[in-house]
Amino acid sequence: MKKDIILPTVEDVGVAVVKEKNQEGGDEWNVYLINFKNEAIEGVLVTSTGYGELHGEARKTSTLRHFLDTVEAHSFARIEPIQEEVFGLSNEFWLSFYLHKVMYDKQYIFLAESICETNCIQIPVINKRGVLIK
Repeated sequence: MKKDIILPTVEDVGVAVVKEKNQEGGDEWNVYLINFKNEAIEGVLVTSTGYGELHGEARKTSTLRHFLDTVEAHSFARIEPIQEEVFGLSNEFWLSFYLHKVMYDKQYIFLAESICETNCIQIPVINKRGVLIK
């Protein structure tokens, strides 16, 4: 029965979009998974997609899938670069991982126009400025 299904709550795991300098000295934005937990998470799978409306036209990006395997305690892993052109869309990251042989899922959505300098904070663990959803 549905009432017998236990959906564990994801805590102490976040997704951040961070502005960094690339090898040529230009700006680029990267998406990171951050594990704030005191233990590693395993079997980490992230899917990403963007959707919404740009210039009065419905748009949707390709869905990308990333297998990160294990993310150690108090560490982070780069998921993917993200282009500024899609900041006008809602950008969704769906995370699945195992902790103590229990599967966890959580959806993180950066709403359209929410990835911007105004919303940047100093992000712990990475120690860089960016937009964080925890």
